[in-house]
Amino acid sequence: MIQLLTAKHWKDYELIDCGDFEKLERFGDLILIRPEPQAVWAKQLIQSEWQKLHHIRFKGRSATSGEWVKKNNNLPDRWHIEYKNPEIAIKFRLALTSFKHVGIFPEQAVNWDYSSQIIKKFKTPQPKVLNLFAYTGGASLAAQAAGADTTHVDSIKQVVTWASENQDLSGLQNIRWVVEDALKFVKREVKRGKKYNGIILDPPAYGHGPNGEKWKLEDQINELLQEVVQLLEPTEHFLILNAYSLGFSSVIVENLLKTAYPAHQNLEIGELYLQATSGVKLPLGVFGKFYKV
Repeated sequence: MIQLLTAKHWKDYELIDCGDFEKLERFGDLILIRPEPQAVWAKQLIQSEWQKLHHIRFKGRSATSGEWVKKNNNLPDRWHIEYKNPEIAIKFRLALTSFKHVGIFPEQAVNWDYSSQIIKKFKTPQPKVLNLFAYTGGASLAAQAAGADTTHVDSIKQVVTWASENQDLSGLQNIRWVVEDALKFVKREVKRGKKYNGIILDPPAYGHGPNGEKWKLEDQINELLQEVVQLLEPTEHFLILNAYSLGFSSVIVENLLKTAYPAHQNLEIGELYLQATSGVKLPLGVFGKFYKV
């Protein structure tokens, strides 16, 4: 059965409304307007309400870059928010980047909840967790806070540095930081005979490694998964695959996981969304996950 899942523990984040290819979001005390290609329907709130509520708006110069327009020049470029669920509490530094992101994908809290719950169930003391395409480290922080020995892999040095700042902010330590192409790293770990109790993958549709390696989701995800499953500790493990790519179906994710790891148990597939206060749902990716304890 295909599930629809949304984050339930956020206090410092709120999707207020979305539509007409934009979203109105609260991060802590700041309310932002950002582009959203999935929001093809009409806004629920009237435009004047959006204008009244927001503090900062992203104005795109191109499909990939732009600038932030503030109502008040005293508004910060950087600020902090916190996420808590019954198992963990983690903190993030947010920032206004030139490519519309602020350093967090709030819908991923569903996967942080899942990983922290499974880690707490493991009998293995300090289980090993690998986070690939790890960005600013939400999943890494969640795993480490739940008691894991976590390895964080991303090809962009600046976001790994950002993730390290989030570790310090969260009062955590000893996450292993790796700046490398994910596929290269995994192949090397397979050759070394390494094993992990948990593996988290959140690959982009397109990307580049630190040495110019090219990543295209549909061309390489099967190869990556075939390698990744060789790293799973057979007795206790979980795997999460998340994909945000227009047109990428949860059935594709289901087929990928079933063929890569036929011995899977407790398989779940579905779609992540954020529930707007205005009433609409914003789809933000598909997932597949399984675990064994």
